[in-house]
Amino acid sequence: MTTPTGLHGAAQDFLKALASETRQQIMMLFADGRELTVGEVANACGLGHSTASEQLALLRRGGLVTSARDGKLVRYRADPASIGARLADLQGYLACCCPPPAESRET
Repeated sequence: MTTPTGLHGAAQDFLKALASETRQQIMMLFADGRELTVGEVANACGLGHSTASEQLALLRRGGLVTSARDGKLVRYRADPASIGARLADLQGYLACCCPPPAESRET
């Protein structure tokens, strides 16, 4: 939801998560519903394990990925339902603050 003064915290976290090129690159790894561990993300992106973990935590907080424990491993995947909700929040915000111009009228 949006507030009269701005975006709801979840939508803000969503935008912050997408603001990084590294996190954008990580999101592309989840195409086609793939599930990946922190180590797999780190290897694919050339990141250290702790850096990949931090980036995934920000993506999770932003509602872009979800995680599930698989024994000792944690598997991450994109969260389409949450992404859709955040996009709806942003759409509502933009429609409120920046509505499309009215069709020009001939006078």
